[in-house]
Amino acid sequence: MVIHYKCLNCGDDMAFDSESGMLTCQSCGRQDQIEDFSEDLKTSVLSEDEAKEYHCENCGAALITEAETAATTCGFCGAGVVLQERLSGVLAPAKVIPFTISKEEAMQAFKKWCRNGRLTPKGFMTADRIKGITGMYVPFWLYDLKTKAKVEAVGTKVRKYTRGDYEYTETKFFDVYRDIDLSYIKVPVDASEKMDDKIMDKLEPFPYDQLKDFKTPYLAGYIAEKYNYDDKVLYPRVESKIKNFIESYIRSTISGYSSVSYNHKHINTKKVRSYYVLLPVWMVYYDYDKTEHTFAMNGQTGKVVGKPPISFQKVAAWFGGIAATSFITLKVVALIMGGGLW
Repeated sequence: MVIHYKCLNCGDDMAFDSESGMLTCQSCGRQDQIEDFSEDLKTSVLSEDEAKEYHCENCGAALITEAETAATTCGFCGAGVVLQERLSGVLAPAKVIPFTISKEEAMQAFKKWCRNGRLTPKGFMTADRIKGITGMYVPFWLYDLKTKAKVEAVGTKVRKYTRGDYEYTETKFFDVYRDIDLSYIKVPVDASEKMDDKIMDKLEPFPYDQLKDFKTPYLAGYIAEKYNYDDKVLYPRVESKIKNFIESYIRSTISGYSSVSYNHKHINTKKVRSYYVLLPVWMVYYDYDKTEHTFAMNGQTGKVVGKPPISFQKVAAWFGGIAATSFITLKVVALIMGGGLW
């Protein structure tokens, strides 16, 4: 089923407006509260896991979509469409964070980010080669986790002192035990096969206090994907994601020792719950030096992530400046001390 949202006043297409947070008609200005829409996607039938043809109810054009596409725009009339069966059953998101940054604001924010690149080529900093910008809802799983850690270690305290003509070193050994309970809520892991995991991780944090109950009108006018990986498949990733935090916390509880040697460390993490959400991301495609560069922007905070091209001339000048500054500093110190570097 293809869902179009039509204006009840003029019949034109409606789309989600990031500024007002409402479903808005660009023709007559009518706005509808999304929370007022009554939709039950939980009992619908699941869709096929293959490309499928849909028909735009606006102009009749055939829409060929990939299996992951859950919302898109018609390439002929530009109408925003939502593919309901790809957001149903186990594929129905529990929550969504709507866009608050419009396309125009995203363009301006990206251009400002380009101009701040101290080591990027001048041609890139002009930000005049943007090939395209797409608002996309990316599928994520959020995990609530509980961790129990039992630690046995030996801590040493070393003291050095002098008596008479002798210097002594005193070493004391202490048995250290820790029984730790940790809780983590809303740990995100992206569930899209197409998205670069490292880029998605760097886009964090998203403002999870802005999570709203999922309604399909939030997707109108944007592209959305359904998840490729379920929460069970991604669970090892979320465990590895919090591993460093757990280790860091354990270390923070054992302080005041000269050294610590661990005899036993047992860490057990369990999932309390997980839920499927859609998070807003602007994808920016930029042509420079015959190469397309892809950047991602957090659709709520405006944070930009990606690898811009580097100007080797600027890098050389930057390191040269550091070397020159260091040399001058050493020369001044030497002169003050009565010496010289020549």
